[in-house]
Amino acid sequence: MSNGYLTLDAQALYQQLLNSLQSMLSPQDHLVGITSGGAWLAERLQHDLSRQQPLGVVSSSLHRDDFSQRGMADSVATKLPFEIDGAVIWLIDDVLFTGRTIRAVVNELFDYGRPQAVHLAVLVDRGGRELPIQADVAAARISLPTHQSLRLTRDAQGQFAFSVEG
Repeated sequence: MSNGYLTLDAQALYQQLLNSLQSMLSPQDHLVGITSGGAWLAERLQHDLSRQQPLGVVSSSLHRDDFSQRGMADSVATKLPFEIDGAVIWLIDDVLFTGRTIRAVVNELFDYGRPQAVHLAVLVDRGGRELPIQADVAAARISLPTHQSLRLTRDAQGQFAFSVEG
């Protein structure tokens, strides 16, 4: 992705995220992808890291503070095929911006139980936080104007790319 000043190679950043997590994850930890870009990343990480623990997917839809405007559009139901109580969970997301999605996802997780720990790994941290949330692992840290959004895309072969909208 390039907009004149910013170039992000999503595939290279994925490899960086993979390398970082490889040394940080214990065999008992669970990967949980945030729909949709985070779920794509978690699915690929699960495969590339040969993880044996079940993979989870979590949606922020029901706990968003803008639910009345967004509704359930583009939402995938939360699927957590393991016991949440006492689990160490690594939330995986594509882009961290305001922190509101992460807040909503943590609320959703706690609807299912009480994890021992929740960590956050993202492909890109673009700053602009509105809540006191930070990633434990970020493959890249960038700045974008607030009116622009950064989106992860995935092609039919599973290759990742970024697009800037706005």
